[in-house]
Amino acid sequence: MSTRVVMYGKPGCHLCDDAREVIRAVCAEAGADWSEVDITHDDRLFTQYGEQIPVTFVDGKQHDFWRVDPARLRKALMR
Repeated sequence: MSTRVVMYGKPGCHLCDDAREVIRAVCAEAGADWSEVDITHDDRLFTQYGEQIPVTFVDGKQHDFWRVDPARLRKALMR
């Protein structure tokens, strides 16, 4: 199974904490794999996403930033 959802974030980010819980729950319901990338370990990612975190991708395409809407994520995973 390939990772369908990727969340870019950083430690200590309360929006990332909220998004992680939504992603974890929705992916569990959908049987989808997900992963998290800490942008503090990559200067390019930090520059690119530092002001938008958390940023989520579904199937390689940017899906959301700042907040994750569970219904919208669920719909994206049903495609």
